[in-house]
Amino acid sequence: MQAKTIRRATAAALLAGLAGAAQAHTGHGTSSLLEGLVHPFGPDHLLAMVAVGIWSVSALPANKAWQGPATFLLALVASAVLGMMGLTVPYLEHAISLSVVMFGAMLILAAGPLPPAMGLGLIAAAASLHGLAHGAETPETGFAGYALGFLLTTAVLHIGGVGIGLAIKRWLGRRSGLALGSLGAALSAAGVYLFSQLAV
Repeated sequence: MQAKTIRRATAAALLAGLAGAAQAHTGHGTSSLLEGLVHPFGPDHLLAMVAVGIWSVSALPANKAWQGPATFLLALVASAVLGMMGLTVPYLEHAISLSVVMFGAMLILAAGPLPPAMGLGLIAAAASLHGLAHGAETPETGFAGYALGFLLTTAVLHIGGVGIGLAIKRWLGRRSGLALGSLGAALSAAGVYLFSQLAV
């Protein structure tokens, strides 16, 4: 029941974002859709999006777990539009790598002192960085199909993270905090590694 509610809310947020994208740019080809579907599979994007799903079911009340993926999707598409128009920030790729470190820390604190509103704010900020990067790489074939692709892939990755988070809670019970802490530490380490590769 909980997973079904999360999936429905994520789908609703996805459709809302797509409506805005479709109105902004009409006409999109298969090539732009495919580019959008593939783009989030970079390691930094993939890890961040899965982490959002895990954190949402681990840190938020059951009836509000949809808010994490929905926040990410909405901030992602809004900032992608800005990125397409040329807006960027210095050291964007470095900041995206550090967002993976941040998501790892959020998993470590999932059952701890981080207020849910602050967590959602951090998700929105990270999603904005990822969206700027997506938007900056908009193909010449158009934004709408490309946006549809990366939003669909992002939603699937969020749902995958939700599934992982629910499995941890169900099968590990009281040990779920330890599992989340270990997963968060590994995620942060991966983010540090990605950052170090950029710094070389």
